[in-house]
Amino acid sequence: MRYELFVGLRYLRARRSERFISLLTLISVLGVMIAVVTLNVVIAVMTGFEEVLRDRLLGLNAHVLLVKPATYLTGYDALARRLEGRDDVTAAAPSLSGQIILTSGNRVTGAVVRGVDPERSHVDLGKYLKEGGLRDLGSRTPARINGRDLHLPGIIVGDRLAGRLGVGKGDALQAVSPIGSPTAVGIIPRIRRFAITGIFDSGMREYDSGLVFMNLTDAQDFFGVDDVATSIEITVADVATAGAVAADIQKWVGSTYLVEDWSRLWPNLFAALRLEKTVYFLVLLLMVLIAAFNIVSTLIMVVMEKRKDIGVLRSMGASRSSIRLIFLIKGWIIGAVGTVAGVVAGYGLALLIQRYQFIELPDDVFLVSTVPVSISPLYFGLVALASFSICVLASIYPARQATKLHPVDVIRYE
Repeated sequence: MRYELFVGLRYLRARRSERFISLLTLISVLGVMIAVVTLNVVIAVMTGFEEVLRDRLLGLNAHVLLVKPATYLTGYDALARRLEGRDDVTAAAPSLSGQIILTSGNRVTGAVVRGVDPERSHVDLGKYLKEGGLRDLGSRTPARINGRDLHLPGIIVGDRLAGRLGVGKGDALQAVSPIGSPTAVGIIPRIRRFAITGIFDSGMREYDSGLVFMNLTDAQDFFGVDDVATSIEITVADVATAGAVAADIQKWVGSTYLVEDWSRLWPNLFAALRLEKTVYFLVLLLMVLIAAFNIVSTLIMVVMEKRKDIGVLRSMGASRSSIRLIFLIKGWIIGAVGTVAGVVAGYGLALLIQRYQFIELPDDVFLVSTVPVSISPLYFGLVALASFSICVLASIYPARQATKLHPVDVIRYE
């Protein structure tokens, strides 16, 4: 062991007359630890919210969307089969979207309809459905209207939309298309009746109050279009690679089509989340900076207390760099111990929140009922690196001041 390391470790243990310095050292370690714990937990919670939002959106939407601008997709089935043959694509299904007006009695509301193929659709409605199932769209559903039993095409609606219309599973709805059929007397709106086969609750107000699902063929018949689709919804194996897959598919299909991944479908939303996480990181990093000032003050007091030791070491031949290294080692150890303890405590606290979910949130405000937590080794590593780097920088000034002491003056006057 080099003597600089031995002396630096020795200075961590104060003598009886130097208990105050030892207390300051402990406070410095605790300050770094608390700052690191806070930063790690907040970043874990922010990442958890981001992942919950992403999972909710991707549960009802495609990872990658292929459309033909300003027109319908024809021959979509062959194109979808070709896309499914790619190694980076796990599923590709056609979809037909449009706007409709739904009525029930004297209640009226607008909605966006998505016609999907229940056998091929990637939409994971199963975990959001309160009643019914996606495959029920493929069959006619019995419904009683004006005392008559009719078998109607199925439709799945959000729970907020169902509440607004005052309907439930098995009830009939009347759908009106804004795109009417031309006749001799003018444009007549298309009107169809549908039976509710399922109700979903995604936790997102916009979807639960304004989105409905139909069978693809029923949607084509309702809108009066031929065998066409508005898009092909593509699912990839790894969501993180969706951007690269979308770019590769764009080159593959050419400029006739437009291919966008999920992050480009909601750019402002996820850009805002990333910016918010960055701001939180920088603001809470100031706590580490404040804790670093404790290290500075502790090392300055140690330098003042160890003036005699510094003079003796210099008179015995110790170089300025060795004296600097002794106090740098003390600062590094304080920073390392505080950082490691903070990472361990932060991981433990985040794990407790994730497992026991004892922090509840109002359901009508947030997407989840408890605080979501996502433990990412990358973010924990970045926090640890940033914390230790600040502690290292904070140790430089006191260490340099120690090298400016002249051994002759110290021995003469002390």
